[in-house]
Amino acid sequence: MTDVAAHAKDLADRHDAGEFLVLPTVWDTWSAGVAAEAGFPGLTVGSHPVADAIGSADGENMDFGEYLDVVRTITGSVGIPVSADVESGYGLEPDELVTRLLEAGAVGANIEDVVHGEGDRVRERREHADYIAGARRAADEAGVPFVINGRTDAVKLGSDVFADPLGEAAERIALMEKAGARSVYPVGLSTADQVTRLVQAVSVPLNVTAHPVNGHGAGDVSALRVMGVRRVTFGPLWQKWLGEVSAEKLSAWR
Repeated sequence: MTDVAAHAKDLADRHDAGEFLVLPTVWDTWSAGVAAEAGFPGLTVGSHPVADAIGSADGENMDFGEYLDVVRTITGSVGIPVSADVESGYGLEPDELVTRLLEAGAVGANIEDVVHGEGDRVRERREHADYIAGARRAADEAGVPFVINGRTDAVKLGSDVFADPLGEAAERIALMEKAGARSVYPVGLSTADQVTRLVQAVSVPLNVTAHPVNGHGAGDVSALRVMGVRRVTFGPLWQKWLGEVSAEKLSAWR
């Protein structure tokens, strides 16, 4: 049985200590086992790779109960902390969301500001911060130092949605930190200047998505450390890379 309290404290302590954390993004017990065996201190479950693995699609198209079943099998198969991507919350109130995640053995979550179940509506700054705050309260009431990774798609959405996407992202991650996020995740960053600016906007760890082989547009692991990045995940990129390599090698058998 997953020791939720101990794993939550472990993950939260690592975030608070200022460690440089690489938390591979997994999608089943096999990928989780590979990453755990490689010696990583924790894992993230990605909604995108899970959806691809079970024949669904990202964007809150999975049945949330089915998704949590996948999360539960992963948390039960490894002896390290696991955080789960829950997109914008699948229409659940923050307290129910946190309760169900804890029951599945997850000790952290990505929570984003694009509500896919409402036609990809983007939450207002304060609205999203309030949702994060609700999740924080629920975790605190449960007595668990749950690690909320507050995500914003402001940069990814670009100037079609925001006049100053990077400035918007900076405002949003600052609000999420105040609301109780233990790390923040402004997706879509591609340059060192972007990363450096947003690292300076918060005191909690900044999460970037990197390719497990090709790194990040802002640089390799060493460069990201120098810039002040303190959390790295893979999103769907590890799974996609494995698929590409496998397809290439398997083609010799056609």
